[in-house]
Amino acid sequence: MTEKSEKKEFELTGKHVLAIVVTAFSVIIAVNVFMAYSAVGTFPGLETKNSYVASQKFDAQRTAQEALGWDVSAQIEGETLVLDIKDAAGDPVAVKSLYGLLGRATHVNEDQEPEFSQNSTGAYVAQVGKLGEGNWNLRMNAVAEDGTSFQQRIPIFLKAN
Repeated sequence: MTEKSEKKEFELTGKHVLAIVVTAFSVIIAVNVFMAYSAVGTFPGLETKNSYVASQKFDAQRTAQEALGWDVSAQIEGETLVLDIKDAAGDPVAVKSLYGLLGRATHVNEDQEPEFSQNSTGAYVAQVGKLGEGNWNLRMNAVAEDGTSFQQRIPIFLKAN
């Protein structure tokens, strides 16, 4: 046997180390860019343009809203959103105007603005179509007959059937 048939041992060179470091940092940077893009692309946006101005009115609005004594609940029945607004005595409330935004908490892709109408039991109903399972939020804005503004976010959790 000759010495030429011996295996050459692997030698870690500077080029190998450079390739490992560049590859590792490329993966890290690619993941960070993807996560940042996903975060910006799915964030619904600001709740208010100027939080300081909104905070100045908050206590007065909350006090007026609490004085109404409304109890609000929402649920999905099939493809219908049922919004139940009761006064302190438990009677259905008639509102001057009602607006709602139904959507996911994490993105705006599935947001919809239901068109409410009051049914014979006094509840407000709207067709919303087939919704996927998971967490949904109804952001409700109503104006009482006396002009008081009422705002509430109502979480709705749908389970798979």
